[in-house]
Amino acid sequence: MPTSPGGPPSPLLTPRRTAAAMVALVLGGFGIGTTEFVTMGLLPEIAEGIDVSIPAAGHTISAYALGVVVGAPTIAVLGTRVPRRAMLVALMALFVLGNAASALAGSYALLSAARFLAGIPHGAFFAVASIVAVDLAAPGRGGRAVSQVMLGIPLATVVGVPTATWLGQQLGWRSAYWAVVVVGVATVALVLTAVPRLEADEGASARTELAAFRSAQLWLTLLVGAIGFGGMFSMYSYISPMLRHETGVAASTVPVFLLVFGIASVIGTIVGGRLVDRSVLRSVVGTALSLAASLVLVALSAGSVVLVSAAVFLASASASVFVLALQLRLMSVAGPARTLGAAGNHAALNIANAVGAWLGGAVIAAGWGWRAPSAVGSLLALAGLAILGLSVLLHRRDARAESLGA
Repeated sequence: MPTSPGGPPSPLLTPRRTAAAMVALVLGGFGIGTTEFVTMGLLPEIAEGIDVSIPAAGHTISAYALGVVVGAPTIAVLGTRVPRRAMLVALMALFVLGNAASALAGSYALLSAARFLAGIPHGAFFAVASIVAVDLAAPGRGGRAVSQVMLGIPLATVVGVPTATWLGQQLGWRSAYWAVVVVGVATVALVLTAVPRLEADEGASARTELAAFRSAQLWLTLLVGAIGFGGMFSMYSYISPMLRHETGVAASTVPVFLLVFGIASVIGTIVGGRLVDRSVLRSVVGTALSLAASLVLVALSAGSVVLVSAAVFLASASASVFVLALQLRLMSVAGPARTLGAAGNHAALNIANAVGAWLGGAVIAAGWGWRAPSAVGSLLALAGLAILGLSVLLHRRDARAESLGA
């Protein structure tokens, strides 16, 4: 029967209730993925609604990312003794509050504050949901369980974001955030109904979570995500102008490429669960190489609709497995502070968002062309792989030292 590590066994779950619990976790991730990306699709409407320029409205995206970076480790440390189901409910309640405040915001300052608030539960929700999924899964199927939780974001890119964007264009941008509020409320109800009570890890405390920050392996793995995954954002942030200026497609065709990106992400997440169950480390290495190679292909093939479509598909699928593998590795290297490890992954990925977009913009501003961000992205993926290599070398050195001292 499912148990929480170190805690009492949870009530025996039927397959139906276990499936319902997983649906609750995926639904929450779907809502989070939708609110994270829908702002990008509604920037002109939002800018007009709060009477600011489009670049200024874009800063509300940064406010959300900042909320993720601040909220993920903070909640992981402060909420370490809270039972898992109660934590999930509290996080989704905060998510609902942040998005309702976004829908009601009447000024730029209020919207920025609301988006920061909405971002706070992002990383912690995925961390706790991943731990719950692993605890409910059969032995040896933890990777597949976490991949199901992470499926919420790619599903949001395929279904949630386009739907919410269309709704915001038809009924006003505020309606998109209200739609996300509905998803959040539904998630709370389903979590209360289907997710069993799972206690926090035995002996968990703020001190044990903070102690993980002394681990070089934790910091190196976070750096792998913050740098390596920046490669994906370097390409994705400028995919629309690259396709229009280099590939020569019409603006109306760009959403088709974004759909290809989203479908590849779904497939990559599903396949990634099986790959990670076989080997977390090999999955990180393999997908970092695949991501680097596919980003080079994006840059080289931008002049061909067919080839660039294939390259974007490969890049998206590789990135999805890369994120999943990093999530599992962080939960491992963090030791007893696995909530912090899992939450830290999402903070690192939002740093990657900022790093990748900034470097991509810098090479464009330098006059290197629209293909350059993808080429720079490949270098970032390889840099992440180099950091992982250092992490593995240090791990082997420490393991050798322990064996000699034993």
